[in-house]
Amino acid sequence: MSESGTRSLSLGAAVLPLLAMLVLFAVGTVFLDVGNELLILTMLGAATVAGAVAVRVGRTWDDIQRATGDKLAAVLPAILILLSIGMLIGTWVASGTIPMLVHAGLRLVNPQFLVLTAFLATAVMSLATGTSWGSAGTIGVALMGMAAALDAPLAATAGAVVSGAYFGDKLSPLSDSTNICAIGAGADLYAHIRHMLYTATPSFVIATTVFAVSATAPSGGDGLPPRAVRLLADIDQVYSLSLLTLLPPVVVVIGILRKIPPVIAMATSSAVAVALAIFLQGFDVADAVVAAVGGFDMAMTASLGLEPTSFGEAFGSLVNRGGLYSMVDTLLVVIAAFLLAGALDASGALDLMIRRLLAAVRSTFGLIAATMGAGAVTIALTSHGGVTALIIGGLFQKAYADRRLAPENLSRSLEDSVTIVEPLMPWTVSAVFMATTLGVPTVEYLPWAIFCLGGPVFSLLLAATFDRTGFGLREIES
Repeated sequence: MSESGTRSLSLGAAVLPLLAMLVLFAVGTVFLDVGNELLILTMLGAATVAGAVAVRVGRTWDDIQRATGDKLAAVLPAILILLSIGMLIGTWVASGTIPMLVHAGLRLVNPQFLVLTAFLATAVMSLATGTSWGSAGTIGVALMGMAAALDAPLAATAGAVVSGAYFGDKLSPLSDSTNICAIGAGADLYAHIRHMLYTATPSFVIATTVFAVSATAPSGGDGLPPRAVRLLADIDQVYSLSLLTLLPPVVVVIGILRKIPPVIAMATSSAVAVALAIFLQGFDVADAVVAAVGGFDMAMTASLGLEPTSFGEAFGSLVNRGGLYSMVDTLLVVIAAFLLAGALDASGALDLMIRRLLAAVRSTFGLIAATMGAGAVTIALTSHGGVTALIIGGLFQKAYADRRLAPENLSRSLEDSVTIVEPLMPWTVSAVFMATTLGVPTVEYLPWAIFCLGGPVFSLLLAATFDRTGFGLREIES
């Protein structure tokens, strides 16, 4: 970034792309259905404005392309995980893994507490593996299938899955985001995790209470509703529900616990699932391969000598999913988002906004609020949690040290404004992934993502009351 470019950029011009994005999204929401088409057009519109700002300060299209390419290269691991999960879902359906999980869940889980179960089960999975996307894309998909069969509230179930997924993503020492936030703030990893309990614990308790009391499935009397009974019968007709069908998720969990890259663990799991689809379930080799690339289709049951049109609607909703192609729309959103991020980077707009925000800090509460505001804006515009944590952490470390606040205060603020807030912003990569994978738009599951909503609230509350109570923040020991 040239000094001339930086000096010629005003704060009003810097925030113009952000305002354009918000206006376009608000107007589009009123007149259009909220979907990937709207998100892509919104991001491209904001990117056009950001590009115009960059050109105005002397930047060229080559500068914007270069900045965009750098950001896409940085997020390539996340893109590969995205594609891997699409392949994972398709092959897990073909292998009988997801149908097995749904079948067992319908038999074992009390329908009245399905939403609570979704939250707790996903939280345990995410805490054990450290991956929110992996948890939502595996056990989360099965839970959504159960919710549909039991006529449970889909938005509440999706919100519970997202909450549980990000509980682990925030607190697991295996999580990339947890480690990067600690590194960005210069904090010890385990001190960072312990400090997050101040905001995570009340958020977890409130989420558990809400899901237990307010988000229950309709009572089915003495048995399951007819839709669920029909789904169980359809699953029994198509799949051999051997314990071998649980091998693919075991492969994923073992791989991640052994610190094997998630993409490799998921690809290995998909290969195992393809083998099970062929040798255990009896699908054609061609169908098993198509399930990995194009997704599973109920029509594939014809190779088993079954009539695809004989199955119920719930079965079709459960199995017609997955494949690499299912993530294409999300990839388009990623490209549009990084065109915007590249233009903002080329113009220096994001750096200017953060520095102006930091200059206005006058109190402990102001510092925490500024950190969280900067984190939320940056993740909204970049969809890259790791880059956001490192940038904001580096910019704010000195300000925290000057106020004699321990670095884990900064790292917690990053988690509560970046990690768990990203899936609540419909245009970000994480939100698009969750909406696509769970089949519920972000604006619908957002009010039910109780854990994610609680983190920012409790962070700001602790900061606002610290001067009077001395509780919730840690000062540097003399």
